Amino acid sequence: MGKVVLITGASRGIGAATAIKLASCGYKVAINFKNNTEAASSVLEKIRRNGGNGALFQADISDEKAVVELFSMVEEKLGAVSHLVNNVGVLQTQMRVEQMSAERINAILMQNVTPYFICAREAIKHFRTHHDTTRCAIVNVSSAASRLGGANEYVDYAASKGAIDSFTTGLSLELAGSGIRVNCVRPGCIYTDIHADGGEPQRVERLASLLPMKRGGTCEEVANAIAWLLSNEASYVTGSFIDLAGGK
Repeated sequence: MGKVVLITGASRGIGAATAIKLASCGYKVAINFKNNTEAASSVLEKIRRNGGNGALFQADISDEKAVVELFSMVEEKLGAVSHLVNNVGVLQTQMRVEQMSAERINAILMQNVTPYFICAREAIKHFRTHHDTTRCAIVNVSSAASRLGGANEYVDYAASKGAIDSFTTGLSLELAGSGIRVNCVRPGCIYTDIHADGGEPQRVERLASLLPMKRGGTCEEVANAIAWLLSNEASYVTGSFIDLAGGK
């Protein structure tokens, strides 16, 4: 059975770049998106134009039932998922903790943490049922904010990504005996439109000169790291983190 990768939140940014990269590596790519059909379709078009194989799957993965149905739909259309990229994430307007409501905090945690657990749970079921588990892998997309804290901007987002770091470590230990690898990337200042969601589209330009490498990163650079962690070239790597933060 061929390699089938599900990428959550794959209609833009790091998810889109990862979909295009993995398609070029021979994966059948399940492009998950929530609302932006046009953007997701553009990603699929690029994949097909380059001779790759993929399909679109609209689902709100903060909904547990929708996640279960998503995996079934991917299996029906592309084959059982053999690799997972937990990428979906949201950011809200920059704000200090003293201004945050419980509603905002809970929304961040519900959308940035719970889907990673549920998608991983379903992926593991499919790995064990349909594949040689020693050839299956999960990559979680965290953030350098998990280390840096996001002070004065989005401590709630940073905390949600800290949860993903802990999740990566714990899950990797649970699955190591079966050969399923679980790793994590932590992007820093990457040129992606998630910054607009936080109210500052030009955030990378503001911070680039403060980074040791004096520049922001690209989505493609993150995608390359994800591709390596999923590949058999990283067959002895689990519970590990790659920071893509320009040295910070």
